[in-house]
Amino acid sequence: MLNSLPRPVFEVIKPIAKQALLTWERLESGVVFDLTSKEVLANPYPTYQRLRERDPVHRMRLVDAWVLTRYDDVQAVLQDHRRFSNQEAGAGDRVYTKDRSMLDLDPPDHTRLRSLVSKAFTPRSVAALGPRIEKIVEELLDEVEGEDRFDLIDSFAFPLPIIVIAEMLGVPAEDLDRFKDWSNDIVLSLEPILTREQRERFRRSEQELYEYFEGIIALRRQDPQDDLVSALLAAEEEGDRLSHGELLATLLLLLVAGNETTRNLIGNGMLALLRNPGELQRLREQRDLLEPAIDELLRYDSPVQLDGRTVLEDLEIGGKRVRAGQQVVSVVGAANRDPAAFSDPDRLDIGRKEKSHISFGRGIHYCLGASLATLEGRIALEGLLERFSSIRLAAEPQQRKQVVLRGVEDLVVDVERPSQFVSAGMGPLAAVESEASNS
Repeated sequence: MLNSLPRPVFEVIKPIAKQALLTWERLESGVVFDLTSKEVLANPYPTYQRLRERDPVHRMRLVDAWVLTRYDDVQAVLQDHRRFSNQEAGAGDRVYTKDRSMLDLDPPDHTRLRSLVSKAFTPRSVAALGPRIEKIVEELLDEVEGEDRFDLIDSFAFPLPIIVIAEMLGVPAEDLDRFKDWSNDIVLSLEPILTREQRERFRRSEQELYEYFEGIIALRRQDPQDDLVSALLAAEEEGDRLSHGELLATLLLLLVAGNETTRNLIGNGMLALLRNPGELQRLREQRDLLEPAIDELLRYDSPVQLDGRTVLEDLEIGGKRVRAGQQVVSVVGAANRDPAAFSDPDRLDIGRKEKSHISFGRGIHYCLGASLATLEGRIALEGLLERFSSIRLAAEPQQRKQVVLRGVEDLVVDVERPSQFVSAGMGPLAAVESEASNS
């Protein structure tokens, strides 16, 4: 799941105006949701708790929208595409193509685009990627062999998903650094408030990436390969193909979403384990908990925190009257910590068996790459546990200054290795292959 907040404000709010809006918001409800505050950027969960307890259907004035923080409310909105629109909530700040990705569309256009792309993300197709993901994990960890301290984000959590998605798309691995810069700039468009400089960075990188894909598309038209670009060019569902603009928008979505969600899953997940060493040791001793552990890490600190929709008809949510045309923000991170859905929700429990998290969304916009992100996360986590006998946090990480996508800029760790590293094989992969063989 990767979606922007509705109608982002692409300029700095003047301090006096900002303070007036926050004062108005506090007078109305007794609590505020300041998306720009250092507190929210560093750790939003105390703010989520205050909102959920005092005003769970909250009118946020800084970005005029209704904010939902209860599990049941968030789930209901994300499942209801007939009354809550993605298409109307799309940012629409494109400069190179006016075509939207499937993320910014409602049926029937969403249905058509998703059906054309989904063939690459079936359980069988994703499971087939397992051996290659294992190999990439081994190669990345080989590159830090001999180092007792390294940045787990820069050396591992970032390159792993970008290499995987780049290979799926059939683009050269040597362009990895360019993809990193483009991805970092383009995800800024998901944020509700940007400076003019950030807006220009986003637009420049968007255009550069589209031009890059134009070159790849031209090559694949002449010489198709066994990759996703060639498959999308050839894809046909009931006589309908992707237009050129739709193809470009889809490729951009796959590159950015395929990178950002998994990078933050690995980074946030490892940080949570490092701050809860008892759970990390539990996972070392009980590898059968790897699958529920990934789900718990996604719940505990979701890579995607907020998801916006536009209301299509007058309705009531939690006793509040919401009008057609107004914006609703589902706070996924708050729903995942709702005590009505999860016992002791602020505690990390890798064996948790309660309700499922909402980190990949719900309904027709459920994350297309969820199974791939989960597989990458499991293989990555087991690779780290097998390679290192000890992993410790070496420095407090720097949080990314983003409220929609939550992650850390760096994660410097001290590691120790067993006297002789012997690969025992990747347990989670066997389970995925078994599931795929039955599909």
